[in-house]
Amino acid sequence: MGRLKALGSRLGGMPAKVKAAPKVAEGFYSSPEWRGLVADIKRERGSRCERAGCPTPTHRIIADHIVERKDGGADLDASNVELLCFTHHQQKTAAARAARAQGRTWGGGSKV
Repeated sequence: MGRLKALGSRLGGMPAKVKAAPKVAEGFYSSPEWRGLVADIKRERGSRCERAGCPTPTHRIIADHIVERKDGGADLDASNVELLCFTHHQQKTAAARAARAQGRTWGGGSKV
């Protein structure tokens, strides 16, 4: 039985990796109401991560809904917003996504 030497070139190479589209923030997060609330919270609480013992510097602090809007969390309720460093925000968001994928809602900010 003969070998199919020419088959490889007819199939071509592997396609280049497709880059994910850049994340585009939902319009709500650009609204004057949200930006004003975040500014007020940072003024009141200080611009630092609210996770206990977090040593992260304050240069990149994200205001994050404790109960995400997708899960029924209040949009503009300061008690539903916590200030997180980038690392803690990423961890919390991943945990919330995983919970949602399993059919559960994520209801807490300090579970990570």
